[in-house]
Amino acid sequence: MPDCDASMKIKQDLIRIGEVLTHNGWKLATAESCTGGLLAHWITSCAGCSAWYCGGAVVYADTTKMAFLDVSPSTIERYGAVSRPVASAMAKGACEHIPEADIAVSITGIAGPTGGRPGKPVGLVYIAVATVEGMLQTHHMQFQGSRHDIQIAAGHAAVEMVYTVLRDMCEWKKLR
Repeated sequence: MPDCDASMKIKQDLIRIGEVLTHNGWKLATAESCTGGLLAHWITSCAGCSAWYCGGAVVYADTTKMAFLDVSPSTIERYGAVSRPVASAMAKGACEHIPEADIAVSITGIAGPTGGRPGKPVGLVYIAVATVEGMLQTHHMQFQGSRHDIQIAAGHAAVEMVYTVLRDMCEWKKLR
């Protein structure tokens, strides 16, 4: 986990995520590219996560995204691996291919220090959350700093996004 207050915030958010998932009988899956398993590491650092985390995949290469998550080669070719459509396909693929997953989060981006280009600078990250019921949200962010800084920021943003989606899902269930 990152140092100081960020570490405590992430841990608190993950504990809340675990409580919501456990209460509803849901399990989370992860599909990570630029963070290289960082989010899975944070999750599995939480005692009791086996009640709410079913696992994940580090899908760094395009061929791995295609093989493990059924991301379409034409989607990668048309939009690039760092794109809204690929992040969305990764999250949907994780829901479909990781056993027991009810909700999945994906992260794809350019952590740097190289790899950026016009229109896709270093620090560009797409995060998607999908559910087996068909809900899908995808956001993009632009982070600054070193490779490590960008990976930490992307992981933190993914945790916050999962928490927000779960909160909204629970509110929606109450209104039904």
